[in-house]
Amino acid sequence: MSSLPVRETSSGPTNGALPRGSAPQGAAARLPVPRPRGPLSALLLTTLTAGPPAGSADPWASPLLRAAEEAADAAADPLRDDDTQLALAVLYELHHRGVEGVDDAWEWEPGLLSARRVLEVPFEAALRRRAGQPVATESDAAGFARRLFEFVADDGGPALARYLARRADREQAREWLALRSLYQLREADPHSWALPRLAGAPKSALVEIQADEYGGGRAGRTHAELFARTLRGAGLDDRYGRYVDVAPVPVLAALNTMSLLGLHRRLRGAIVGHLAAYEMTSPIPSRLYGDGFRRLGYDADTTLYFDEHVEADAVHEQIAARDLAGRLVEQEPGLRDDVLFGAAVCLAVEGDAAAHTLTRWKEGRSALRAPLDDPEET
Repeated sequence: MSSLPVRETSSGPTNGALPRGSAPQGAAARLPVPRPRGPLSALLLTTLTAGPPAGSADPWASPLLRAAEEAADAAADPLRDDDTQLALAVLYELHHRGVEGVDDAWEWEPGLLSARRVLEVPFEAALRRRAGQPVATESDAAGFARRLFEFVADDGGPALARYLARRADREQAREWLALRSLYQLREADPHSWALPRLAGAPKSALVEIQADEYGGGRAGRTHAELFARTLRGAGLDDRYGRYVDVAPVPVLAALNTMSLLGLHRRLRGAIVGHLAAYEMTSPIPSRLYGDGFRRLGYDADTTLYFDEHVEADAVHEQIAARDLAGRLVEQEPGLRDDVLFGAAVCLAVEGDAAAHTLTRWKEGRSALRAPLDDPEET
């Protein structure tokens, strides 16, 4: 796969093959088949692209389960294992938009779910070790929200956003956009899985947040579509999942964390905490990102995504902390630790992805696994 040619204009780079006003692909867009990163992901992709499943007794099921068990046993740290994280990303994608050339019947295939479970157990354990377990004693909405704000405030701040605002060059800015696109082009979807698992005030709060994320019912105004506009403005490809092959493992781990928390009802408190932390740490970085892209000469159409988030997320953080997370803990006190874990793991894995990018840039290296214009594996 290669990126589309870049054409420079007086208002900043634009994508020559995709007009600035064109809309991104809709629901039919699927994840391109990624390049394998090890024996497990190679076998998984070969299995999925061979045709529709015929049942759990198919000859693929046992070898795939063994490959998953071997990968789980061999990975010293599942959060840093490329093969494991790519396999999980592909398995989770079957519940999102799907993978190009892969039959939708695979989504609930028991053999695949068994293999995924084998990978999820050590993945979740690694996430819990990485995030730790914050402590709170408050169970009322206002008190828990205050604790959540205190916890998030202790995280240390948006170092990568400050770098982008003040020092990043255009190629680094484009790299960051490519990596963020893996989540932003499906923004809000993993958190929306919590909707049928909530009731009352927390559910209403989540609907309020998600309605904004999906553009308030206005076509072309979903945040994913606004981010696609930013990609085009930076001369990048806005197709869903286009840059999966250049994404380093911390980016895949952060992406997979949302899917893990969102897909399991028992982790509904954690996905709520994840969303709360995500919203509470967004307004300041969004302003810095917008400033950085303006500094690099990009126009208002390209920075609209960031500018919109400065205002929207300043409101969302209050709703997420008090009316969503706080009221959920008030409603179900037994979920308090799960909500805090979700917030902690959000800060941890998103911080790991940002730290990888920033470290590479400060070393004078690319944050990507391969160049944007020729994503061969390196």
